[in-house]
Amino acid sequence: MARFLAAAALLASPAAAYVAPGSGMPQRPSALPASSVAAQPMLFDFEEPAAEAQSTGAFGVLAAGFGVGAVLGWLNSHKQQVAGVAAAATVAMAPVAANAWVNYEGLEFLGGSDRVDINNANIQAYRQFPGMFPTAAAVICTHGPYDNVGDIFNIPNVDPKLTAIMKKYEKNYVCFPANPAYFIDRVNNGMYR
Repeated sequence: MARFLAAAALLASPAAAYVAPGSGMPQRPSALPASSVAAQPMLFDFEEPAAEAQSTGAFGVLAAGFGVGAVLGWLNSHKQQVAGVAAAATVAMAPVAANAWVNYEGLEFLGGSDRVDINNANIQAYRQFPGMFPTAAAVICTHGPYDNVGDIFNIPNVDPKLTAIMKKYEKNYVCFPANPAYFIDRVNNGMYR
């Protein structure tokens, strides 16, 4: 009986550690107030896509693993019981399909065109604009998220020279909703040449 409980605990542990993969667009807080000095942390609320809600979850795989283990575990031979536990563990640890979030609508504006998404583009994307990198680009990347392009001119304590440089390239900016996959990597995405 103790072996059965130990096997059940080992099979249940992946389910206890299972975290459903997140996906969807974040809900953004209100516009950047012109008089705020302290930066507010951004909270992302993820919506589960319909396809993921209909897919087989880890608990279904775990139930199948218990079923295989129970059928093989009732046999009398010690080797067959070990084989049953191993088979159940293998089924329980089978990979579960996770929905990938692809085709971000502003992918071309992350540095691959002459326009830059001010909410999601990395600081390196501003190198194409003379005078922007690194100081003016850092001002844009370290603040936000923005509701529109005009919000970057309301950032407090910015040198007027930097504001003039940012204004010079205003027609090259676009503003898409902040995407958590890109927003957190705006200053340092870990890619070095």
